[in-house]
Amino acid sequence: MVHHILAATSASVSELKKNPMGTVAAGEGFPVAILNRNEPAFYCVPAKAYEAMLERMEDLELNAIADAREGQAIHKVTLDDL
Repeated sequence: MVHHILAATSASVSELKKNPMGTVAAGEGFPVAILNRNEPAFYCVPAKAYEAMLERMEDLELNAIADAREGQAIHKVTLDDL
């Protein structure tokens, strides 16, 4: 069976157990594919990359909401109305 590895760097579960921070550092800020019996089991994603990924997903969701509202009537509201 063919498996796609969606990271430039990969390591085995054994390597991750031996040196977790070294495995993360090997990715140089990018995700590391963790392999179990030469199959991708999960991706080890550094905190900064994960935070950026979540921000990007939030931006995409907000853009989709804005696009869905495009063309709707605009209602002007003053602070006194609130």
